[in-house]
Amino acid sequence: MRVAIAGAGAVGRSIAMELLGNGHEVLLIDRDSRAIGVHEVESAEWMLADACELSSLEHARLDEFDVVVAATSDDKVNLVVALLAKSEFGVRRVVARINDPRNEWLFTDSWGVDVAVSPPRLIAALVEDDEDDTGFGLPGAGDAVALAALGGTDLLEFTLPADSPHVGRAVGEFGAELPEGVVLVAVVHGGRALAPLADTVLSPGDDLVLLSSTEADDDLQAVLAGASDR
Repeated sequence: MRVAIAGAGAVGRSIAMELLGNGHEVLLIDRDSRAIGVHEVESAEWMLADACELSSLEHARLDEFDVVVAATSDDKVNLVVALLAKSEFGVRRVVARINDPRNEWLFTDSWGVDVAVSPPRLIAALVEDDEDDTGFGLPGAGDAVALAALGGTDLLEFTLPADSPHVGRAVGEFGAELPEGVVLVAVVHGGRALAPLADTVLSPGDDLVLLSSTEADDDLQAVLAGASDR
């Protein structure tokens, strides 16, 4: 299966690596040259282009792809990519990432979206299923526990202790300290899953939900342990 991914950030690259590992062909598209890390996903095709430009998608021969994934950090871009993929190129399946849950109502087939993925809503559902169905319960403050294993990627939850130096910091600042291969996908505050926007301020007791490649787990645990001890 041929898959085109718009957005070569941490999320896009992680998706690409999973698909490549399952034997699929992948094209990563990004307009920011800093996101083009060919050495990080060597088996993928790379294209430096604006996925919102019709000419760029024509050059990529998007009509030859089975699936398009709109995985950028900008909901507006993801909607435009989805609409162009479906209406102009007839892509059979279009998957779009929702960054801000308030925009979820837009991600429908009217915009060419076949499957909309909202990480905060998905993570909240997984957390609730874990508590209600498995009996594992949620972690205590200062613990990082695996909620699920997703084929080489672990879904982890870390409850922010009251004495953590990260309390009061912005998500963007915290995220800059995470090791390569780790993505913060949601902040659960007061029982509500929030998109990890850069200016979101972390509070004591917040549950940080992270996706971590298996090889990065130890580095992540060290960062989180250090954050608890400082």
